Amino acid sequence: MNRRLLTSTSRFVLIVSLASFAGDALAQTALPTINVGGHAAKRTTHRQAARPQGPARPTTLVEVAPGPSSEQDTALGPKIDYPTGPKEMNSSSERFFTGGQVNAIPFYRPGEALEVVPGLAVTQHSGEGKANQYFLRGFDLDHGTDLALYLDGMPINMRTHGHGQGWADANFIMPELLASVDARKGPYNVEDGDFSNAGTIRMQYLNRAPQGVFTTSAGEFGFARQFGMKSWAFMGGDILGAAEASVYDGPWVVPNRARKVNAVLRWIRGAEADGVGITGMAYANRWNSTDQIPLRAVEQGLMSRWGTMNPTDGGDATRFSISGHWSQLSETNYSRIEGYAVHSTLDLFSDFSYFLSHPVLGDQFRQFDRRTILGSNGIHGIKFNVAETPFELRFGYQTRWDDIRVGLQDTYIRRPYDTVRNDRVGEANFSLFSDIKTKWTPWLTTVVGTRWDYYWASVGGIQTYLASPIVGFVGDNPAQPVRLWTAPFNNGASTGQLLSPKASVIINPFDDKTDFYLNFGRGFHSTDARGTTQTFSTTEASDDLGYVFAQRRPLLSPSTGAEVGMKTRAIDNLESALTLFWIQLQSENVFAGDEGNTVFGPPSRRIGFEFTNHYRPVSWLSFEGDLTMTDARFLGFDKDQADLYLQLLQPDALPWGTFLGNKPGNFLINAAPIIATAVLELGEPTGWFGALKYRYIGPRALTQDGFFKSPAIGTVNARIGYRWKEGWKFQLDVFNMLNSRSMSIAYGYGSLIGTDLLYQACNGLIAVPVTGANCGVGRMDIHAHPIEPPAWRLTFGGPIEFDPSVKGPDLMEPFNLVKFWE
Repeated sequence: MNRRLLTSTSRFVLIVSLASFAGDALAQTALPTINVGGHAAKRTTHRQAARPQGPARPTTLVEVAPGPSSEQDTALGPKIDYPTGPKEMNSSSERFFTGGQVNAIPFYRPGEALEVVPGLAVTQHSGEGKANQYFLRGFDLDHGTDLALYLDGMPINMRTHGHGQGWADANFIMPELLASVDARKGPYNVEDGDFSNAGTIRMQYLNRAPQGVFTTSAGEFGFARQFGMKSWAFMGGDILGAAEASVYDGPWVVPNRARKVNAVLRWIRGAEADGVGITGMAYANRWNSTDQIPLRAVEQGLMSRWGTMNPTDGGDATRFSISGHWSQLSETNYSRIEGYAVHSTLDLFSDFSYFLSHPVLGDQFRQFDRRTILGSNGIHGIKFNVAETPFELRFGYQTRWDDIRVGLQDTYIRRPYDTVRNDRVGEANFSLFSDIKTKWTPWLTTVVGTRWDYYWASVGGIQTYLASPIVGFVGDNPAQPVRLWTAPFNNGASTGQLLSPKASVIINPFDDKTDFYLNFGRGFHSTDARGTTQTFSTTEASDDLGYVFAQRRPLLSPSTGAEVGMKTRAIDNLESALTLFWIQLQSENVFAGDEGNTVFGPPSRRIGFEFTNHYRPVSWLSFEGDLTMTDARFLGFDKDQADLYLQLLQPDALPWGTFLGNKPGNFLINAAPIIATAVLELGEPTGWFGALKYRYIGPRALTQDGFFKSPAIGTVNARIGYRWKEGWKFQLDVFNMLNSRSMSIAYGYGSLIGTDLLYQACNGLIAVPVTGANCGVGRMDIHAHPIEPPAWRLTFGGPIEFDPSVKGPDLMEPFNLVKFWE
C-alpha cells in the first residue's frame, strides 16, 4: 500500500468518524520505544476504589459524579466545577484525581503536576521546552518510553521520533485546566496499548468554567506567567477559552530564555459522557538548553555547576491540534467516537559527549521532527443480565496515522555540516479490543478481554550523498573523501501484529471497605520504524571504510505483566493500597548518552511493590504517603558489551581506565529502586491554606555493572496562601527549600573534553600510546544536571469580572483574622 493511498484512507476514516455521529464507539491510541542512527563512531553502550456499579466509564474519560468534594476547591477557588471521582477501578494501583487535587500541590513545571500519581517521578535534564524525564516502577522512561500519556483522548507520545521513541512533551499542558487525571499501572486494560507497559495516564480538560479566572505569577530567575480562562454560553452549549504566556531564565550561566505561548478553545454541548464537543489547541515554545555536564569539569574547577559545555544548545517546538467527540449514555449502553488531527514540530540541538566523535568541531547535533497525525477512537458498551448475572460487554477500535519527516545532523553552533539521517516515515496502526465484565456474586467480579494490534511502517531515506558524513579519505587525500551514504540501503517497509490477552479479578469477601485484586496482561511497545528497515549502520564504517551491517528489529516488542493487590478503608478517613507487581519486557530501551538517542536493548524484568496511603482526619487536614520499591534487572548476557570490555582490558588499553563502568552486567540503567513521596495539605476552601511535599528518588546504577551510581534525590517544596470567598487567591510557592544539591538526572558514559589526557593522546597532542577502543569510549564519568537552587514564586488571581460594581477582595482580610494586638 503506498503512502498516498494510506494517507487518503486515514483521512477518510477520520472524517467519517467525526461526521457520522452514529454508531458504536470510543477508545484510545498510544505509541512506543527505540531509536536508530546513533551518533558516536564507536559503540559504548552506556547505555478510590468505589464499588463497581452504575454505567461503566468510557475509555477516554472515567465516568464521574458531578458535585463538590472536600479537595476539589484547592486549585483556583470554590467556583471551579471539578468532578469527584470514578465509579469503579479494576486494580489496586489505579488512582483517580480531580484537577483540584492536582493543583493543590506545588510543582516547578507543568510535567511535575503528574507527580500526583503515586510512584511517578518527573524531572528535567535540559531546557524548559524539552520533554520531561519520567521514572515509574523501575523504568527509566526517558522522555516517555513505556508511559502512555493522553489529553482529551489524543495521544501525547510520539513514535519514530527525532529524539526518542515515545517522546511525550507535556509542556503544553495547563494544569489549571485539568478536570481529572486517571492513572493506571501496567498493561491490564484492553484500551491500553502502545507505550503502556509501565502505565497509562489519561488527562481530561474542563468543559466549562462557570466563573472565569485570571492569574499572574512572578518569581526568581526571571520567571513570569499569565494565565486566564473563561466560559460563555453558545449554540446550546458552552465555549471555554484559555491561554497562557510564560518566560523563564533559570539559574544557568547561559539563561534558558524559555518563551512559551499556549491556548485552548473548546465548545461542548451536554456532558462529557453524553454530548458532543470540539477542541482546538495551539502551543509554541523556544529555549536554550543547559544539558548534563561532566562532573570532573566541576570538581576540577573548570566550570560552574550551573554552566554548560555548549552555550548554543537549545530548541524550539510547536503543537497544533483539533479534536472532537460524540458520546451517548443510557441505562443499558453507551457509545463514544473521537477523532483528532495534530501537527507538531521540534528542532533540538544537543551535545552530550563534547569532543568524543568530532575533536575539532565538537559533538553537537540537531534532531528534527515534523509530523502530522490523524487518528480516531471508538467504543461501545452494553449491559445485560443472563440468569440474573450482570454482564457488561465492551468493544472498540483505535487507529492512527503518522506522516513524519525526521532526521539527525551533525552541527557546529547550530549550523549543520552533514546529515546522518533524513527520512520520510509513514506509520499506521489499527487496533481492535473487547472485554466482558461479569459480577458473579456480590463479592466476585471478573474482567476478561483481549486486543489485537496491527502496525505498518514505511521508511524512505532522502539523505543525499554530498550531505552524508565523511568517514575517511582515499589514500589520506583530503581531496578524495569517503562518505557514509546509507539512505538508499536503509529504506523499506515493515509490519507487526500482536494479540494481547488481559484479565482482572476483583474480590470483596468481607465488607465494602476492603477489596482484593488480581491482574494479568500482555502489553507491548513499538520500536522506531527506522530500526525495522535498517541494513547498514549510519554512524560506523569498517576498517577498510566499508559498510557495517546493522541488525533489524521487530516493529512490535511484547511484554508480560501481573500484579496482586489490596485496597482498604477499614480505618476511618484512611485509604490504603498495597500492590505487588511483576513485568518482563522482550526488549529494553536504554539511553546512550554519547549518542543522545534511545537504543534497542536486551530483555528485562522488574519486580516490586507499591504502598500508598491517603489520610484526612478532619476537613482541613490531609496526609499522603507513597512508597514504591523495585528490583530491575537485564536478562541474559550482553555479548557486544563483553566484546568491548575485552578490548578495554588489553594491555595497551588498560592504563587509561576506560574499562571502568563498561563491564557487562544486569543492572537496569537509571532504574530507580526507591521512589517515595510525602504530602501534607492544610486549609479549607476559603481562608489560609498550605502544602508541603517531600519527594525522594533512591540512588541508581548508571552502568550495567553498577560501577557508576547516581546520588539520591530529595527535595522539599512548600506552599502558603489565602483564598477569599469571592474567588480570589494569593499564594507563595517555595521550591527546593532545603537547598538540595543533588542532581535532577545523571548518566554514566564516556566523553572527551580538551583538558582530558585521553583527548590529547587520541588527537596526537601528547606522545602517549592509546588504542582505538580507548578513543571510541572516551573518559568514563558521571554526567549530570543539577537541581535548581531554592526559588520562590508568587501567584495572585481571581475571577474575570467585567462588571465594575462587583466587589473585589479585601486585601487586609487575611491579617484581620490574626490578632497581633488588642
